[in-house]
Amino acid sequence: MFRTLLVCFLIASPVTLWAKDTLPEKFTLDGHVLIYDTETEIKGSDAEMTNDDIEALRTVLSSHPDVTELRLNSSGGSVYAGEEMAWIVIDFGLDTVVAGECVSACIDVFLAGDRRRMMLGSKIGFHQRSWSSNSVKKYYDSWKEDEAWDSPFDFGSWIYADTQSEIYEHLAYLVERGVDPGFAIETLRVESGGEWYPSRLKMIAAGVLRESPVAN
Repeated sequence: MFRTLLVCFLIASPVTLWAKDTLPEKFTLDGHVLIYDTETEIKGSDAEMTNDDIEALRTVLSSHPDVTELRLNSSGGSVYAGEEMAWIVIDFGLDTVVAGECVSACIDVFLAGDRRRMMLGSKIGFHQRSWSSNSVKKYYDSWKEDEAWDSPFDFGSWIYADTQSEIYEHLAYLVERGVDPGFAIETLRVESGGEWYPSRLKMIAAGVLRESPVAN
């Protein structure tokens, strides 16, 4: 009997360790809760939301169908990563909760939750999106031939139109997720160098925080 139990343990243990060791560094599991924390020190990776986190989130959720809630602590990062991770959260029907801070691109992921909560002592920060001059130059250099931009002025005209489309899509997403339109507009008032941290009561009234999903 003891030998049988020992064999079962030796067979089962590597599987358990393998599942734990292969969990992406920014993710940890606590029962039915998946924790996504970009504020911890991570070797060989940016301590922010990155595009690599998109597939990591999808893989973890596919491997752990018992997960029902995503716990967030992030100061943001890639806008694209936030948008794509948000659609994954919606598709898996998860609840979301902020434990610490959720700022910038993290908010898109948070608003994807059905039930949306914020732990005591935590905060949610809003600001305008930004694009650094260095990133703008790299984008222009990489795409000017494909997009037939003859000069930086052509690129500037494209940015003007693209920015308006991006802002519209972002505001539409907030409203679609149940956020009051007036509050959604208010999220654009602070430049990217600062943060607007609304009170808990204000976010409840605006539909940012909600205990029950809103029926579609």
